[in-house]
Parts: sequence; structure tokens; C-alpha cells
Amino acid sequence: MGNDVISIEHASKTFRTGFLYRKVEAVRDVTFSVEEGDIFGFLGPNGAGKTTTIKMLMGLIFPTGGTLSIFGRPHTDIASRAALGYAPEQPYFYEYLTGSEFLDYYGQLFGVPSAERRRRIPLLFEMVGLRNCADLALRRYSKGMLQRIGIAQALVNDPRLLVLDEPMSGLDPIGRREIRDLILALKKRGKTIFFSTHILPDVEMICDRVAIIVKGELRRLGRIDEFAELESEETEVCFRGLSAEAIGKLSGETGAPVVRGTLAYFSLPSRDRAQSFIGEGQAGGGSLVSLTPRRRSLEDVFMSEARK
Repeated sequence: MGNDVISIEHASKTFRTGFLYRKVEAVRDVTFSVEEGDIFGFLGPNGAGKTTTIKMLMGLIFPTGGTLSIFGRPHTDIASRAALGYAPEQPYFYEYLTGSEFLDYYGQLFGVPSAERRRRIPLLFEMVGLRNCADLALRRYSKGMLQRIGIAQALVNDPRLLVLDEPMSGLDPIGRREIRDLILALKKRGKTIFFSTHILPDVEMICDRVAIIVKGELRRLGRIDEFAELESEETEVCFRGLSAEAIGKLSGETGAPVVRGTLAYFSLPSRDRAQSFIGEGQAGGGSLVSLTPRRRSLEDVFMSEARK
């Protein structure tokens, strides 16, 4: 626990909505921690409670129950924020400021000296891929550009911990790649990054640990390699040269295969049937190309939890 930069224990948040002030439990008894130096992915579908949890951690809303801490201090302690950078999902921008003026303003709020701001701000524009936009008014920035300048302001105080709420939202594939590379570069510099998302490929590419939250409840928590090791009973069998009649017979058990040219890919629900299934395929004139046991991907785990 000594290396935990974020600790959330039994956090919950209940809102009252509507004319009758009906109770809505947005977050229920969530407990996890983020270790120093990790890239931690907070994963869940829209409305799962990701942003609510982050807002509680940032002190923007108060938890109904539980305790939250940053660098071992209560999350309400102002001292815990000095080494923290935060980019919300829907930030507000002073649209008549230029990008450079915007970052300079936030640098002043953090007490960054003037000379250091002048040195650091051009580097931040370079880091987030906005090198030619420093003198452009924010009202002329695209959605993706605003997402990047929001991440730049989260880095203006050179924080030890970076909290990003949906940082890939609104970015094109090139922009997502650049932000992923930036997060990995920050990790190499010893930073801890905690970010929420529902974009699974980004999580699998860069995260050390992952938490999956669904309907306000924490469903899964662990290292990304642990999720990759979860095995499935499914096995993929590929034949070459099967006739249409043979494919029809084999499909009765597996469903329609994926056919690519002379290759037919079948998904067996159980490994126990693999040997006899191969024999049936060869008897039907096919030659075995591959037999591949499937492993559950992060997407498989996520979809399984999201559907419960």
C-alpha cells in the first residue's frame, strides 16, 4: 500500500433525481488502488460510473460513503493536488484565449514561475501534436485539438500523477496513436497515469492494470496479462478444400463458418470435440490447416461483464 498513489475504498455515490427525488446509485462500494509508475485503465461502458468516480476523487462531488486518497493524503487535502494533473471529459475552455495564453494561465494557477512557463509551454505543444497552434484562438480549435490542449494543461505543472477522463474521445486514429505514445513516454519518465475509457484496443496496448466497472459496480480488477491468460473452451479449426456439402454438414454443430477462398474456419464450443470434428472434416475431403485454442481477450471479458 506504500506505493499506492490513488486509493479508493468502499466508495459510493447516490444521486437524487426527478420530481420525486428518486435515489440513483451511480457508484456502489468501489475499492481499488493505483500503484506508482503504472498505467491504469478504468474501463466501462457509457454511464457505468467512471466519470462519477473520477469526480469524487478530484473533489468535484462528494462521495456518499467510503474513503479516497491521493499520495496517502485525503482526497480533499489541497496538498495532494500539487503533483496531480487532471483533464476532465468535458472541459470548459476560454475560447478567446490562444492556446499559449490558455496554458500560461493554468501555469500561473499552479504557481509555475514565469521563466519556467516560457520554457515548458512550447514543449507541451510539441508533446501533444499542436506545435503550430500556440497562437491560434481556442474557438478555432477542432474537437480533437481541444482534447489535446486539455491534456497539455494537465501536464503544465509536470505532475507525478496524471488523471485523464476519456482522453481518446474525439481523436482520429492518428491522434489516438499520438496520445498513446505520449502516455507511454510519460510512464518512462516515472509518471503514474490513471485514465478512463471504453476504447478497448487502447487499454490492451498500454495498460499495466485494469478495472472494469459496470452499472456502478467494480466487476473485474487485475493486471492486463492476467486478463490475457483467461482461457476459453472455444477452439478454431481451419480446413482447406471442403465441398459446399461438407461445409453444410459441419455447420450443423458450429454454425456458419467464415469462408475465405478455399479456407473454412469453424469455431468449436468445446475442445473435447476437436479430434472427432477434424476426422469428419477430412472424411469430407478437407485438409486440416490449423487447430487454434482460443484465449479470452479483454474484449471477451468486458462484453461478458457488460451483459450481466
